[in-house]
Amino acid sequence: MSFDLLISRIKELRNPTVAGLDPKFSYVPEYIRESFLAEFEDPLYGAAMAVLEYNKGLIDALCDVVPAIKPQAAYYELYGWAGMKALKETIDYAHEKGMYVITDGKRNDIGTTMEAYAAAHLGTVNIGGKEVAPFDGDALTVNGYLGSDGITPLLNICKERDKGIFVLVKTSNPSSGELQDKKIGAEAVYEVMGQMCEQWGAELPGKYGYSGVGAVVGATYPEQLLELRAKMPHTFFLVPGYGAQGGGARDVAGGFDKNGLGAIINSSRGIICAYQKEGCDERDYAAAARREAIRMRDDILQYVNL
Repeated sequence: MSFDLLISRIKELRNPTVAGLDPKFSYVPEYIRESFLAEFEDPLYGAAMAVLEYNKGLIDALCDVVPAIKPQAAYYELYGWAGMKALKETIDYAHEKGMYVITDGKRNDIGTTMEAYAAAHLGTVNIGGKEVAPFDGDALTVNGYLGSDGITPLLNICKERDKGIFVLVKTSNPSSGELQDKKIGAEAVYEVMGQMCEQWGAELPGKYGYSGVGAVVGATYPEQLLELRAKMPHTFFLVPGYGAQGGGARDVAGGFDKNGLGAIINSSRGIICAYQKEGCDERDYAAAARREAIRMRDDILQYVNL
């Protein structure tokens, strides 16, 4: 299934990380912003095209080091229809460079509405007898808290088109425990959601032992990450919270299995804003991102035997 492709790329590059392309306009180097805003009359279009240019530079610098990107849909929706164009072209460009794409949309609905989300982000739409893929990401983050009604519409598309999903289980934000740590009988809500991921994933087995139904489990809760790795042996983890949110390499180590597989660690600002942290020339932004991605990889591999 879809995560076989991701895992193969992780093994090939020996790097279990993903670069989150969450491009606030202020993150884009000033020389790119000024150029595109001057070129286009519509500021939303100019901003979206500046973001696309920024993303392409990042992808060029990262594609032989980092196996995947994770564009957060909100940062593209921010620019209206032009932002959606930038998202689609970012996905296409990453695919051209051999990268796996996780669309971070956290979609959550039921029935035909969820079918529409699934078709938009992972599937195809029939237009005049022709099947076309609107966004064509490889995986999509989803919210499973509507239960199976919100997940089942995705499973057929995942099976038919070799795609994957990452279900929110134990998220990295500080207030996640307000709901996710509550008990259902003797188990926390996040544990129950993890069990459901294992059940849903049984329909999408993979050659590495991980199904096409993954889970989002935050680096900011290392004890729960370790606990869930033991309880969810067939579920691949997307782990946010490394770097800017406070999680470190030692914290994420519990998400991996004995073969160094089972998880991919996200960094967004840490990579795409590395030039700001370094204080280097903004025209060196892509090279700075590459340097940070290599540093992150090496940091994690101190604790993960891949």
